Amino acid sequence: MTELELLAPARNADIGIAAIGCGADAVYIAGEEFGARQAAGNPVSEIGRLCDYAHGFGARVFLTLNTILYDNELGRAQTLLKESEEAGIDAVIAQDPAVWRLTSLPVHASTQCAIRTPQKALMYERMGASRLVLEREMSLEQIARIREAVGCELEFFVHGALCVSYSGQCYLSEAVCGRSANRGECIQACRSLYDLVDEKGKVLVRNKALLSLKDYNLLTRLSDLAEVGVSSFKIEGRLKNITYVRNVVRAYSQALDVLVQTHPDRYRRASFGKVTGGFVPDPEKTFNRGYTELFLDGKRGSWSSMDAPKPMGEEVGTVVSITPVNGGREASGDVTVAVRLKDRSITLANGDGFSFIPRGRSEIIGFRGDVCRGNTIRCRKVGQLHTGARLFRNMDTAFEKEVEAKAPKRSIGVEVELTSEHSGHEYSVALLGRTEDGREVRLKVPAGADTATNRERMEGMFRSQLGKGAGRYSFSLSSIGSDDGSLPMMSASAINAIRRELAARLDTMPVLSIPLPGSDKPRPTREDLQSNPVPYKEINDGVNMPAGSLSYKANVSNRMSREIYEQMGAGSVDDAFEISHRAKAELMRTKYCIRHELGLCPVHQGAPAPSGKLYLLNNGKRYALGFDCGKCEMTVSEG
Repeated sequence: MTELELLAPARNADIGIAAIGCGADAVYIAGEEFGARQAAGNPVSEIGRLCDYAHGFGARVFLTLNTILYDNELGRAQTLLKESEEAGIDAVIAQDPAVWRLTSLPVHASTQCAIRTPQKALMYERMGASRLVLEREMSLEQIARIREAVGCELEFFVHGALCVSYSGQCYLSEAVCGRSANRGECIQACRSLYDLVDEKGKVLVRNKALLSLKDYNLLTRLSDLAEVGVSSFKIEGRLKNITYVRNVVRAYSQALDVLVQTHPDRYRRASFGKVTGGFVPDPEKTFNRGYTELFLDGKRGSWSSMDAPKPMGEEVGTVVSITPVNGGREASGDVTVAVRLKDRSITLANGDGFSFIPRGRSEIIGFRGDVCRGNTIRCRKVGQLHTGARLFRNMDTAFEKEVEAKAPKRSIGVEVELTSEHSGHEYSVALLGRTEDGREVRLKVPAGADTATNRERMEGMFRSQLGKGAGRYSFSLSSIGSDDGSLPMMSASAINAIRRELAARLDTMPVLSIPLPGSDKPRPTREDLQSNPVPYKEINDGVNMPAGSLSYKANVSNRMSREIYEQMGAGSVDDAFEISHRAKAELMRTKYCIRHELGLCPVHQGAPAPSGKLYLLNNGKRYALGFDCGKCEMTVSEG
């Protein structure tokens, strides 16, 4: 039986709790330091609060300690790991090999490790990783090959923003302004606007977000991923708000439930509890740049969001007229925008946010609708809004309110057996409750001396009152027995008190969580690492290095990591983590290709082979594009 885990982002404890309430089996959250999102740090006390809630459903909490560490930070990192373990953290997501030496917790090799080949997967498994978070730009076939090569868990991103570079291998932000993505300081240079020019300086494309990708959406592909060995499905978004997380988690949790129900002999969820009620999820209504399945099927498609690097939202229609309010006599500058709605089902609401792209421009302009009636929007005059503009809604206020007001309910099922016992003139009822995670609780309470004159009605009362919820539990009465065929006469309030007591006793018993794979796996010793050297020439990601050595792409920045690599057979380790001093350094390598996106690929599209080099220009800086057609990859270098 394979446990399928839906893993959700938690910018803070409240968002993590909301994610679990909507069906997440696990969440990932950063401590105060060393998370790859500087704006998403949390004190250990808040991590502990999240762990307490999550563990009540057998759900897990993972600490993201996935930046590169310097020698003078190893002590602070170890302290954070120890305190987080005491707070209840179940595992750590890490990029730096030193983390494996700093904690006894299970360690997951982060997507920042750029794992996309069996050789690199084996390296991290040998290092002691209990789970591998795979590169996002992979095909099902590539995932299947890694599944055959390693025995640890595989995790794969299924929804959210996509880095254009292979993860952990992007140095563009650092080259632009000295802020390293591997230190949690990425400026998202891939969302900036560039000109594409040839070596003679001719502008081929002007002012486009040429490195910006659409967002990932594999909602309909979970079965395919499970089939090739993925067991954890990860949602991106530790900077996203609570509405986004609730909406996306609920959609994917429902899809996983369907997969489990379709194959009950093969799969089960990795935590407990059933989610009921609440809003109807719709991933189209929250932050996205348009959606793509990227390279999952081993084929190229339209992956770029170069015209819309910011979220456009859902298309609502076309602007047909823009009229000043009161014929322009009003000093407020308000206008009425009439829209030909794309679909009759679209309803505009006061406060909705809208966006459009002006004629001949690339940037997105947004505005808020103050008063929306039918197909008209009253708002402040919007510069560059024109008739014929395609209008999108990137803030659906009605949906936002629904998500906030209609939170679903998650509860753990408890089956109760009730037996009535009559001794002398007094009744008592004995109850046995069994939770879906395997806990048992027994309770015996006095029930008075009165016999129910209508047994059938009393039995219905028991079923009704013991078939309700209490706390995090949803009770159902599975059987009623009696030693003499009679039942005691009990009030609804007395039966409700029994149900609440059952819940209180269950709360004192820890949930029997499904063991986290690899949690009992011993960490490899120095001798273990030295026994089977790693072929480093196969994992250097396009950088030519002598056999047995590692390039700057290993991101080694402390002595402990250097020692681990050397123990695994690296003859020399290039420890220059920052690459800003390197002339012509490769700043990123990516499966995405600008030439293919523009219809200029000589391999797949039969376009004439371009003569000369191509460059990206931004704020006076020039970056050279390289095209490794043998690997079907593009590079961006200083240049």
